[in-house]
Amino acid sequence: MFIDTHTHLYSEEFNEDRTAAINTAINNSVTKLYLPNIDSNSIDGMLQLEKEFPDNCFAMMGLHPCSVKENYLDELTIVKKWLDKRKFIAIGEIGIDLYWDKTFITEQKIAFKKQIDWALEYKYSIVIHCRNAFDEIFTILQSYSKLPKGIFHCFSGDVEQAQKILALKNFKLGIGGVVTFKNSGLDKVVETISIEDIVLETDSPYLAPMPYRGKRNESSYIPLIAKKVAELKNISIAEVENVTTNNANFIFENK
Repeated sequence: MFIDTHTHLYSEEFNEDRTAAINTAINNSVTKLYLPNIDSNSIDGMLQLEKEFPDNCFAMMGLHPCSVKENYLDELTIVKKWLDKRKFIAIGEIGIDLYWDKTFITEQKIAFKKQIDWALEYKYSIVIHCRNAFDEIFTILQSYSKLPKGIFHCFSGDVEQAQKILALKNFKLGIGGVVTFKNSGLDKVVETISIEDIVLETDSPYLAPMPYRGKRNESSYIPLIAKKVAELKNISIAEVENVTTNNANFIFENK
């Protein structure tokens, strides 16, 4: 069994064949699909998938940094109401993104810290989105005397940054299709760190692995990512499957 720890199957890119895409993933042994929330607009579609596939789809709750705008406090209020209302697999995806726009950097930091606080309060793990913001995120994480367990989703940093994250304890690196890209540099990171520090993800519909780069990504492609990780670690795909599944279960067990 594989776990896709990060997939946006509720997004519009799957409107024409969402059920088929999920069934294809399940048939390819990707039997657990973890759904990070974006903002108030994605909640209904995400929870509908969880209702239709209760044994396979599991929802997170959180506010994506790219959705932190003028109304971010209203959005955070909605997140909090949902956290009070029912259980979720984790809080995510949360973090800081300075790639597109730095206008709301202060608000992004506030939202990130608030959601870490909620993760500690509700005993949830966190799934972190980090783009062009490693130093800002790491500074915030270091300010906590205690942190929830977590995943640095779609890790794209260097070996030094990976080692800093893993030194925090109880954190894993989300490795996806980028590891199959030539000259991505992620291969060097995977070669350096332990397989115990890795969870697998697609971030579908984005960042499809080779040979599908540039096309819609799907959760069914997790075995392709596992194959590349196995090659880099010089271990079997079965070992990658077993260890990364155990790693994901450790992160998401909500203890």
